[in-house]
Amino acid sequence: MIPTRDEMEKAFAMRHGEELQKKFAGTTVAVCGLGGLGSNISIALARAGVGKLILIDFDQVDVTNLHRQQYKASQVGMDKTEAIRENLKEIAPYLEVEVHNIKVTEENAREILEKADIVCEAFDKAEAKAMLVNFVLENMSEKYIVSGSGMAGFDSANRIQTKRVAKKFYLCGDGVSDVNEGSGLFAARVMVCAAHQAHTILRIIAGEYEV
Repeated sequence: MIPTRDEMEKAFAMRHGEELQKKFAGTTVAVCGLGGLGSNISIALARAGVGKLILIDFDQVDVTNLHRQQYKASQVGMDKTEAIRENLKEIAPYLEVEVHNIKVTEENAREILEKADIVCEAFDKAEAKAMLVNFVLENMSEKYIVSGSGMAGFDSANRIQTKRVAKKFYLCGDGVSDVNEGSGLFAARVMVCAAHQAHTILRIIAGEYEV
């Protein structure tokens, strides 16, 4: 039996405190990219009781995604936006979810992201990462942006860190490892970076800005 909204809200408040939970519930986060980073980030934020997620990706679930991304074998071929929305509904049935099955560009970024309080960059490609971070910093300076860079390979997970690069820009990862250099992606290490990003977002909502 699915808990009622009231039951879930009371459970969140018991765990987080009413004041903090109100902040989580009143926040909208945009997750740009729903792969190894974004799918894990989305689930972590949903489990924390964040009120609304704007989820953006233009890809479909592939069998090669299943070793590190939060999708099921039965969802291969589905749009990632719809697959993750389906999975999130099972975890957090009262979460508000808005999906955009589209590639984020400089031309459409403002329209897609304008309702978000915090933007989370979770793309695979360095060019897309740089584009989004630069766009938000230059054109939407009122928003916080949390980005990920460097989580490939089999190096120690302890090398993954969070850095506050600018007042409203945080970067999570080891800053070095790149899948394009032949390093594989391992679920556990990718999830560590995703957890850094999700936790940074929760800390920002809570008013904790230092790392």
